[in-house]
Amino acid sequence: MEKDKALEDIFLAQTPHFDDKAQFMARLSKRLDAVEYIRQYQGATLRRYKMAMVVAFVVGIISGAVTIGLLLSTPADVPLFTFQVQTGFLLWLSQNSRIVVSIALSLLITVGISSIYNNIQDILSFRHHPLFLSYN
Repeated sequence: MEKDKALEDIFLAQTPHFDDKAQFMARLSKRLDAVEYIRQYQGATLRRYKMAMVVAFVVGIISGAVTIGLLLSTPADVPLFTFQVQTGFLLWLSQNSRIVVSIALSLLITVGISSIYNNIQDILSFRHHPLFLSYN
Protein backbone atom coordinates (compact mmCIF):
# COMPACT_ATOMS: atom_id res chain seq x y z
CA MET A 1 0.00 0.00 0.00
CA GLU A 2 2.76 2.42 0.91
CA LYS A 3 4.61 1.61 -2.30
CA ASP A 4 1.46 2.25 -4.31
CA LYS A 5 0.99 5.59 -2.60
CA ALA A 6 4.62 6.50 -3.23
CA LEU A 7 4.28 5.60 -6.92
CA GLU A 8 1.08 7.60 -7.15
CA ASP A 9 2.81 10.62 -5.61
CA ILE A 10 5.67 10.31 -8.11
CA PHE A 11 3.26 10.20 -11.04
CA LEU A 12 1.22 13.12 -9.72
CA ALA A 13 4.38 15.18 -9.22
CA GLN A 14 5.28 14.81 -12.89
CA THR A 15 4.17 17.68 -15.02
CA PRO A 16 4.84 16.81 -18.62
CA HIS A 17 5.57 19.70 -20.90
CA PHE A 18 5.77 19.54 -24.63
CA ASP A 19 8.24 21.93 -26.16
CA ASP A 20 8.03 20.82 -29.74
CA LYS A 21 4.61 19.60 -30.84
CA ALA A 22 5.89 18.36 -34.21
CA GLN A 23 8.56 16.24 -32.54
CA PHE A 24 6.02 14.87 -30.06
CA MET A 25 3.62 13.97 -32.88
CA ALA A 26 6.41 12.28 -34.83
CA ARG A 27 7.35 10.12 -31.83
CA LEU A 28 3.70 9.35 -31.12
CA SER A 29 3.10 8.41 -34.74
CA LYS A 30 6.18 6.17 -34.73
CA ARG A 31 4.98 4.39 -31.58
CA LEU A 32 1.48 3.92 -32.99
CA ASP A 33 2.98 2.48 -36.17
CA ALA A 34 4.98 0.04 -34.05
CA VAL A 35 1.84 -1.01 -32.20
CA GLU A 36 0.00 -1.47 -35.50
CA TYR A 37 2.86 -3.60 -36.82
CA ILE A 38 2.72 -5.81 -33.72
CA ARG A 39 -1.04 -6.17 -34.03
CA GLN A 40 -0.75 -7.18 -37.69
CA TYR A 41 2.03 -9.63 -36.85
CA GLN A 42 -0.09 -11.21 -34.11
CA GLY A 43 -3.04 -11.48 -36.49
CA ALA A 44 -0.89 -13.15 -39.13
CA THR A 45 0.54 -15.55 -36.55
CA LEU A 46 -2.95 -16.43 -35.36
CA ARG A 47 -4.05 -17.13 -38.95
CA ARG A 48 -1.00 -19.36 -39.49
CA TYR A 49 -1.78 -21.29 -36.30
CA LYS A 50 -5.37 -21.80 -37.39
CA MET A 51 -4.29 -22.98 -40.84
CA ALA A 52 -1.77 -25.39 -39.30
CA MET A 53 -4.50 -26.79 -37.06
CA VAL A 54 -6.82 -27.37 -40.02
CA VAL A 55 -4.05 -29.06 -41.99
CA ALA A 56 -3.14 -31.28 -39.02
CA PHE A 57 -6.79 -32.23 -38.58
CA VAL A 58 -7.24 -33.17 -42.24
CA VAL A 59 -3.97 -35.11 -42.39
CA GLY A 60 -4.91 -36.95 -39.20
CA ILE A 61 -8.30 -37.97 -40.54
CA ILE A 62 -6.87 -39.14 -43.86
CA SER A 63 -3.98 -41.07 -42.32
CA GLY A 64 -6.26 -42.62 -39.70
CA ALA A 65 -8.73 -43.74 -42.35
CA VAL A 66 -5.97 -45.22 -44.52
CA THR A 67 -4.41 -47.04 -41.55
CA ILE A 68 -7.70 -48.46 -40.33
CA GLY A 69 -8.54 -49.49 -43.89
CA LEU A 70 -5.23 -51.33 -44.23
CA LEU A 71 -5.64 -53.06 -40.87
CA LEU A 72 -9.17 -54.18 -41.69
CA SER A 73 -8.40 -55.25 -45.26
CA THR A 74 -5.83 -57.89 -44.30
CA PRO A 75 -6.98 -61.31 -43.03
CA ALA A 76 -7.18 -61.64 -39.25
CA ASP A 77 -5.06 -64.79 -39.02
CA VAL A 78 -2.20 -63.39 -41.13
CA PRO A 79 0.31 -61.24 -39.19
CA LEU A 80 0.97 -57.75 -40.47
CA PHE A 81 4.71 -58.39 -40.60
CA THR A 82 6.98 -61.40 -40.15
CA PHE A 83 10.67 -61.80 -39.38
CA GLN A 84 11.12 -65.46 -40.52
CA VAL A 85 12.32 -66.57 -37.07
CA GLN A 86 11.12 -69.42 -34.86
CA THR A 87 12.01 -68.22 -31.36
CA GLY A 88 12.44 -65.13 -29.26
CA PHE A 89 11.01 -61.69 -29.11
CA LEU A 90 10.67 -61.28 -32.88
CA LEU A 91 8.45 -64.37 -33.09
CA TRP A 92 6.20 -62.99 -30.35
CA LEU A 93 6.16 -59.61 -32.11
CA SER A 94 5.15 -61.13 -35.46
CA GLN A 95 2.43 -63.26 -33.80
CA ASN A 96 0.98 -60.24 -32.00
CA SER A 97 1.61 -57.72 -34.76
CA ARG A 98 -2.01 -56.57 -34.96
CA ILE A 99 -2.15 -55.80 -31.24
CA VAL A 100 1.24 -54.07 -31.31
CA VAL A 101 0.26 -51.95 -34.32
CA SER A 102 -3.11 -51.08 -32.75
CA ILE A 103 -1.45 -50.00 -29.49
CA ALA A 104 1.17 -47.98 -31.35
CA LEU A 105 -1.52 -46.26 -33.45
CA SER A 106 -3.65 -45.46 -30.41
CA LEU A 107 -0.61 -43.98 -28.64
CA LEU A 108 0.21 -41.92 -31.72
CA ILE A 109 -3.38 -40.70 -31.98
CA THR A 110 -3.39 -39.84 -28.26
CA VAL A 111 -0.20 -37.80 -28.61
CA GLY A 112 -1.62 -36.08 -31.69
CA ILE A 113 -4.89 -35.21 -29.99
CA SER A 114 -3.14 -33.88 -26.90
CA SER A 115 -0.77 -31.74 -28.98
CA ILE A 116 -3.68 -30.35 -31.00
CA TYR A 117 -5.54 -29.61 -27.76
CA ASN A 118 -2.47 -27.81 -26.37
CA ASN A 119 -2.14 -25.80 -29.57
CA ILE A 120 -5.80 -24.78 -29.39
CA GLN A 121 -5.29 -23.66 -25.79
CA ASP A 122 -2.23 -21.63 -26.85
CA ILE A 123 -4.20 -19.99 -29.65
CA LEU A 124 -7.06 -19.13 -27.31
CA SER A 125 -4.69 -17.63 -24.75
CA PHE A 126 -2.97 -15.72 -27.54
CA ARG A 127 -6.31 -14.27 -28.70
CA HIS A 128 -7.09 -13.06 -25.18
CA HIS A 129 -3.75 -11.32 -24.78
CA PRO A 130 -4.28 -7.69 -23.65
CA LEU A 131 -2.17 -6.19 -26.44
CA PHE A 132 -4.09 -8.12 -29.08
CA LEU A 133 -7.47 -7.17 -27.59
CA SER A 134 -6.72 -3.49 -27.12
CA TYR A 135 -6.00 -2.83 -30.78
CA ASN A 136 -8.36 -5.28 -32.42
